[in-house]
Amino acid sequence: METITTYRQRIFGLDVVRALAIILILCSHSTLLLFPESQSNIVKTIQFFGTIGVDLFFVLSGFLIGTILIKHIENNKTSFKDFANFWMRRWLRTLPNYYLVLLINIGLILLFNAELPNQLFKYFFFLQNLSQKQPDFFTESWSLTIEEFAYIAGPVLLIILGIFFKRLNKWSFLVVSLLIIASAIYHRFLFDFNVTILPENFSWSKSLRKVVVFRLDSIYYGFLGAFFGFYYTNLWLRFRFVSFIIGVILFVVTHVYILINKLNPDSFSTFFNVYYLSLIAISIVLTFPMFSNWKSNKVLLKPITNISLWSYSIYLINYSIVLLSLQRYIQISELSLIGKFGVLLLYLALTFVFSYLLFTFFEYPILKFRDSKRYKRWFKN
Repeated sequence: METITTYRQRIFGLDVVRALAIILILCSHSTLLLFPESQSNIVKTIQFFGTIGVDLFFVLSGFLIGTILIKHIENNKTSFKDFANFWMRRWLRTLPNYYLVLLINIGLILLFNAELPNQLFKYFFFLQNLSQKQPDFFTESWSLTIEEFAYIAGPVLLIILGIFFKRLNKWSFLVVSLLIIASAIYHRFLFDFNVTILPENFSWSKSLRKVVVFRLDSIYYGFLGAFFGFYYTNLWLRFRFVSFIIGVILFVVTHVYILINKLNPDSFSTFFNVYYLSLIAISIVLTFPMFSNWKSNKVLLKPITNISLWSYSIYLINYSIVLLSLQRYIQISELSLIGKFGVLLLYLALTFVFSYLLFTFFEYPILKFRDSKRYKRWFKN
């Protein structure tokens, strides 16, 4: 299929990042399917890298969207209508799939005679985890709310700056990015400072890692990467190997520090509450000079690009729709090792088949419309 994002137009290295992110998430969710109660270090390690997969998505998304906003600024397309067009294009990319899968999840809950969450309406406005942990329903949606608010916050602040200044420039973009990063870190500091007694069954991941006000900075480290990649291209290219090595070292040293000090986020560690998530995002964005300049590989080009194209559909479908449905119909804990391997293959097959169908017959036609002359005429009018 010759898509709006053809092999020639795409950046292979960034497709590798996207494909790696979704593969890490699938591996993590596979352990939840096969070994939900396991305390094995191997299983925990695989699940940990699933969380890193989400961080990869955050930084990558920020890098790409930040670059788009920079081009808006450079082309002096900073009116409210210009940003409205940015939002509309972004929403045509994200909202149709989100709402379709949300409705499917609601239908599955009714089919299984399970209980819908209180204040279900919040899911329709991305409010389910704005400042508090969200219910155990359509749980993967937590990351989408963070992205949606991130892409509203930045342009809104740029519009406000535009009211006071005749023309926005690269420093406007940098100031907005740093303000949002500082705001998220400040909210995490307040979280750490104000909670003196841990509530029963406290979960750091649900109470902080998956809450919008604490996580917007993860997107905006990608914005910083876009800033340096666009305005300091020569340095970005020249030091790509050094930057990559520094990013890997920072990632490794951060986790060695955690192991040496036996830090546990659920025991309310200040390191996790305030610093950890920023260090991970910074270590990831430091690898982007390398990835963003990685040219295509003929052998891997097609599979990597396809996985990248389907990644959003895979992310939405694989857990709530496929994995939880399999758990309802199959007593996986009673299966032999071969039986579990068969379930794993079924999980992956269903995920990729449904994701391909969702992308091909729903997501792609909408994206094709978004990039068409018909859309431009429609929005202009």
